[in-house]
Amino acid sequence: MRYENQRVGVFIDVANMYHSAKNLYHANVNFSYVLEQALGNRQLIRAIAYVIRSNTREEQTFFEAISKQGFEVKMKDLQIFPGGEKKADWDVGIAMDAIKLADKLDVIVLVTGDGDYVPLVTYLRENKGCRIEIMAFGKTASAKLKESADGFIDMSKDKRKFLIKKFKKLK
Repeated sequence: MRYENQRVGVFIDVANMYHSAKNLYHANVNFSYVLEQALGNRQLIRAIAYVIRSNTREEQTFFEAISKQGFEVKMKDLQIFPGGEKKADWDVGIAMDAIKLADKLDVIVLVTGDGDYVPLVTYLRENKGCRIEIMAFGKTASAKLKESADGFIDMSKDKRKFLIKKFKKLK
């Protein structure tokens, strides 16, 4: 159910996608291809990539690259607690942005496998009338999240395009 005149917002949980690709395939995500597939021939309204800043040289290069690919980059600092525990997630920020933009969108594409987004998906479908599509790696995506959405794109089914080789040859 993709139509040319659909207004689309793409919201990428970069940390979730990064860790899934790294743990499953020892590779990086091709975010340019993710955006291309999320959009199709539809009208892009906003594409936002939510990242965690830990102040490494490599991440600055990545942030610049993803920005040049058409994403608005929103950053949050990694929190390190006195006991050494680290925390960084964008769940509430992504949810708030999706809700705020929903009235201007026909389709919301959430690029994450995190099951914490199920209430957001339900809210957006039932209260805002948006079509909700999920893009994630099938093996690490919440079954409830996939079920709650109108559509699911399993990025594992086209690994060669959704991933960039990093650590070793993809299988």
